[in-house]
Amino acid sequence: MERRRAVAAEIGTAIGNHSFRATGITAYLKNGGTLERAATMANHASTRTTQLYGRRPDDVTLDEVARVLI
Repeated sequence: MERRRAVAAEIGTAIGNHSFRATGITAYLKNGGTLERAATMANHASTRTTQLYGRRPDDVTLDEVARVLI
């Protein structure tokens, strides 16, 4: 469902359930959130896993997420 709506919203980035989760965590980190809190929000056992969200080259913007209209 997300992929069809992303295509309809003319979003070229591959998008799925994980994209929404990753976008939220990435935005939180980019806006000064702590790695420890982000790891808790993502339910990661280690902050090493959460660190990957801060280095995503294929970020889906919050504007793109809003255009999907779920």
